[in-house]
Amino acid sequence: MMLSYALQAIRDRKGGFLGAFVALMCAAALITACGTLLETGLRGTIRTERYAAAPVIVSADQNVHQTTVKHKKGKTKVKHKAKPIAERAWLPDSVTQRLKGVPGAAEVVPELTFLAEPLTSAGARDASRPAYGHAWSSAALTPFRLTDGRAPRADTDLVIDRGLADRAGIGPGDRLTVQSTQAPRTYRVTGIATPGRKDSGGALAHQTALFFSAEEAQRLAAHPGQVTAVGVVPADGTSVDQLKAAVKKALSGTTAQVNTGGGRGPVEFLDAAGARVRLVSIGGAMGGTSLLVAVLVVVGTFALSIQQRHRELALLRAIAASPRQIRRLLGREALIVGAAGGVLGALAGIPLGGLLYDEFVSRGAVPATLDRVVSPFPLLAAVAATLLGAWAAARLSARRIARIRPGEALAEARVEPARPSRARIGAGLALLTAGIVLVVVLGSLRTEAVSTPVTLLAVVVLATSVALLGPLTVKAAAALLSLPLRLTGPGGRLAHANLRGNAARMAAAVTPLVLLIGMTCTVLFVQPTLDAAATAQAREGVRADWVLTARGPGVPGQAASRLRTAAGVDAVTEVVRTTVRVGLDKYPAQGVTPAGLGRTWDPDVTAGSLTSFGAGDVALSEVAADQLGVRPGSSLKLTLGDGTPTTLRVTAVYARGLGFGDLTMAHELVARHVDNPLAATVLVTTDRTKDQLATALAKFPNVRVQSPSVVGALQSEHGQANAEVNHVAMGLILAFTAIAVVNTFAMSISERAREFALLRLAGATRRQVLRMLRTEALAVLLLATVLGSGIALAVLTGFSVGMTGAAAPAVLPLVLAAVVGVAGLLALTATALPGRSALKPRPVTLATARE
Repeated sequence: MMLSYALQAIRDRKGGFLGAFVALMCAAALITACGTLLETGLRGTIRTERYAAAPVIVSADQNVHQTTVKHKKGKTKVKHKAKPIAERAWLPDSVTQRLKGVPGAAEVVPELTFLAEPLTSAGARDASRPAYGHAWSSAALTPFRLTDGRAPRADTDLVIDRGLADRAGIGPGDRLTVQSTQAPRTYRVTGIATPGRKDSGGALAHQTALFFSAEEAQRLAAHPGQVTAVGVVPADGTSVDQLKAAVKKALSGTTAQVNTGGGRGPVEFLDAAGARVRLVSIGGAMGGTSLLVAVLVVVGTFALSIQQRHRELALLRAIAASPRQIRRLLGREALIVGAAGGVLGALAGIPLGGLLYDEFVSRGAVPATLDRVVSPFPLLAAVAATLLGAWAAARLSARRIARIRPGEALAEARVEPARPSRARIGAGLALLTAGIVLVVVLGSLRTEAVSTPVTLLAVVVLATSVALLGPLTVKAAAALLSLPLRLTGPGGRLAHANLRGNAARMAAAVTPLVLLIGMTCTVLFVQPTLDAAATAQAREGVRADWVLTARGPGVPGQAASRLRTAAGVDAVTEVVRTTVRVGLDKYPAQGVTPAGLGRTWDPDVTAGSLTSFGAGDVALSEVAADQLGVRPGSSLKLTLGDGTPTTLRVTAVYARGLGFGDLTMAHELVARHVDNPLAATVLVTTDRTKDQLATALAKFPNVRVQSPSVVGALQSEHGQANAEVNHVAMGLILAFTAIAVVNTFAMSISERAREFALLRLAGATRRQVLRMLRTEALAVLLLATVLGSGIALAVLTGFSVGMTGAAAPAVLPLVLAAVVGVAGLLALTATALPGRSALKPRPVTLATARE
């Protein structure tokens, strides 16, 4: 009986249920899109290219490990954790020798992979195909075959792939300059190679391959006695599983990893393997935030829908419907609407997730080598979450109408309660307190990875408290705006009466606007707050007169060496970037040249000294020193970028960690353990002019001499790249919130057609009614702007205190004005269109129509 009545109610009140349907459909689409990203991070495959012809690939361990043993209540628990390292780990060449005697191995091919950027014209470069160098002896791993020319023999010979040859218009006999790990060198192209069959004419989809002679590849790889990986090809009659078992047995007792099938891709594409972790983080954070936002929006939508049906439900109570029957009725209605919205939304979420994934790829946040995964699991999770959310929202919104006496229900159907229930006020105050606590906690968080999710959570919690305390807030705003509204004429007086007498309905419109403004401002201003502090620190910390940068992978060490011997140059500091791990925690780090460091760089040392800084020393930011519990004189065990463990002596603690990274080590140490040993920047203190320095560096045409302000600009560019990824990640959530704003306003206005008809019969003109609606919308917008921007400012201040040490959030006035302007446009549009539609019928027809 309840199911048939629920279906009948939905058929008769399509307009009332449409808003709930739209909210649920958008929520399901959002959850599905986030779910596909999360699943791609967890189960996405990374296809191999270079190693396609080698079924078994042996590589070094690309993780740092930590084992903890706990004894509790007579039981011993052993936990093992592993985290990926930032750079490529290398194998000792002795592994190759051990594998040559493995039973069933037809061929053992050692591999070298290193930086090798061809210095071609801009039109010949393809950002989607980064260039790597290899020894020609490893071409069989793909396999690459010569389609023109011959293999490299001399140190100055070079074979390039067909893709690069076609883009650059290069053939055998031409000259090509390559920037690798050493100074740029010009090679003679001796051949063109193509992967796969000789007649394929193709190129690798995600990389550019350059092949050198064995001796030259060893020199450029700069890892003597080591190899990147070893490919093993099975003999006839030997299966891959048999060969894998034999290889594992031969390498027993070592940390070498044996990879087959889909496990070869992560060995080849380290960035894709790391991107999986990042995608899990992004998908999880987006999914969690979107779920919280969806719950808030859906609950608000159902509350408004049930409020509009208060008289109908009160009559059901009056004719003996029990509270349980009312709850069951609303629950079934919610499940029906939730099922329809959830299924359609989940299906729409698949292409939506694809668009989001493609956007991440285009911005470099996710490499194209990581294949997107689409399975039924995100869809099922979205539908289940939608059904549960709709049912819970309906039951929660119906608590009062199902609990109070039938007579009271009929009375409240005509007149709104004087104040919200005590439970609602108590919950609102509790969430307000929780939000304030989160803001205070933000002030003590010093890492971006921890602060960002807490920031978004604080916004949602505070916005939820506004939703619960909304009626009281609207009434307070009505009291404050009483005089200004009355001075605007009849429309203003009517708007004031509605704000005061229908506070719950107006609060339902305020909540999504508060969430939209608060969330948008927080997302847009978090990264600028961080960037402004980091850029200022970078600029203030550079004492050099000039800074060298490069068009390409970096500044060669030979360029810095040339300047050190030039007249009038006091100090030259090479800066190379990396990431290290202390335990399992990751820290941004840099390597700097110790000689003359104090004349080019000032990190604002607060403890210790950099005077005797050397190869066995490390300096830490105040944040890192506090987290690790070290001070000058302490020993620090850490893992370098390529997985090499080392122990360094702490010599100094500095304040400008945002501008220069958390750890600073000697350049010589860091450069030996990174994939790109070229300097990101070179700081130069000299009395020479820019032109004089450029003349001294004439043999390095890609090196540029720039002012010290470029360090801050580079820092800002890096922050901007991160900001763009965050904006894309949160864009869907903000779009969903914007739809919720329009949806809520449209629902609120469309149900007031009878009220508008009575106003017109009482003498109000169509223009006066529309003016009243505009005034109401502007009043709601003003209240939402104050609350939303106040929430954002409080959260950003807490974030700024924690991350930068100062309460100085970077709020851009024009951006804030644009956010409020867009929110206002949405509110006014969502008010005007349904308002005009509601005013089209004749007033007498609506006023005498059956409710």
